[in-house]
Amino acid sequence: MSKIDPIHIVGGGLAGSEAAWQVARLGLPVVLHEMRPVRKTDAHQGDGLAELVCSNSFRSDDADTNAVGLLHEELRRCDSLIMRAADIAKVPAGGALAVDRDVFSAEVQKAIEVHPLIDLHRTEVAGLPPAEWDNVIVATGPLTSPSLAEAIRDLTGEQSLAFFDAIAPIVHRDSIDMSKAWFQSRYDKVGPGGSGEQGEGADYINCPFEKPNYLEFHAALLAAEKTEFRDWEKNTPYFEGCLPIEVMAERGPRTLTFGPMKPVGLTDPRTGRKPYAVVQLRQDNKLGSLFNMVGFQTKMKHAEQVRIFRMIPGLENAQFARLGGIHRNTFLNSPKLLDSQLRLKVMPRLRFAGQVTGVEGYVESTAIGLLAGRMAAAGRLGRNQSPPPATTALGALHSHITGGADAKHFQPMNVNFGLFPPPPGDVRKDDRKRALTARARADLGGWLAEASSAAA
Repeated sequence: MSKIDPIHIVGGGLAGSEAAWQVARLGLPVVLHEMRPVRKTDAHQGDGLAELVCSNSFRSDDADTNAVGLLHEELRRCDSLIMRAADIAKVPAGGALAVDRDVFSAEVQKAIEVHPLIDLHRTEVAGLPPAEWDNVIVATGPLTSPSLAEAIRDLTGEQSLAFFDAIAPIVHRDSIDMSKAWFQSRYDKVGPGGSGEQGEGADYINCPFEKPNYLEFHAALLAAEKTEFRDWEKNTPYFEGCLPIEVMAERGPRTLTFGPMKPVGLTDPRTGRKPYAVVQLRQDNKLGSLFNMVGFQTKMKHAEQVRIFRMIPGLENAQFARLGGIHRNTFLNSPKLLDSQLRLKVMPRLRFAGQVTGVEGYVESTAIGLLAGRMAAAGRLGRNQSPPPATTALGALHSHITGGADAKHFQPMNVNFGLFPPPPGDVRKDDRKRALTARARADLGGWLAEASSAAA
């Protein structure tokens, strides 16, 4: 048998690692290129594969009524490395799937390093991949190196689209004043990570506000010193699903109380009633020594973050393992530039995967990495891997970025039921989500069976 040329994957984040795993599990050689630590980024802390630079949450794990949870299930059924590592690294987080970020990254890296068909190269791919690489997946994420981003712009004749993404602070657990805060999940819900240190339905630390001190806190957010943008960044929009806390505050004094600081489903045990507003902190590591400030991504200067976040009841003496930050993300106008096989129309040897394609979120990036890996492997084997049905979470995302979205107004998108075709027949509104997930499960089963038959 003649030697099979490897599939090259550029970028060792969630999408790139997933793509490499999917190619290798189909029996094909892979070279995975990751530029860290040779070249660092503005957001990463270390050089581990699949490092989580923002939240440690993969969001809801409810596969019956939530599109994200459904995507979790579909990825597991497709033997996703990222979901396998997340399930190993999970920590208590109510109805969400959250992970110890260090354990998670280590699990992904270990799987990649020990696989006999995956060769990990710690080098930067500067500019376009070499012409002799005939089957390439570009999974460089939102922090694509400048030289590669410029080469893609020149190749496509399009200006790269961009938006700002922000990082939430992480607090040391032992610096939180638990005489003011308490453990509780919204509506006492227990999630996939099991029970926290306080038992079932008590996975989050809650810091309560009464109206007067909330309004004082809101005013401080508005007056805080913010990060200055460079000239080339000033017209870059934020992604609506990950707005900095102070940007949300600018939209009105009650915006936060209906957003990340909403008190619904929570009761302060000291008063026996719902607070006016609440800051929730979610466990960030297995030891339970670090907690992430949920929804508190920020562009405030570091000194301002310390001063203002210590106004939060229970965080007066908070010690921060990491303060918030902000970085510029780039993504393609995928509906215009990519075909149904995730290939660049003007240079089909290049496929794209992950956040650079205009999906937003860890599992969404993983999903496109999984599809790109399977499609690249099928191409190398001389066959076609059809996209998943648009009735599935995987297929809905794929359809959105390859033509379902309006290219003139394309913006990053999380998976949601609005991307799915409506359920057939006359379905009651209350039953709609379950009808969509039931159909998705059946249709994914058919797609997997078809793929398995083609590979046999």
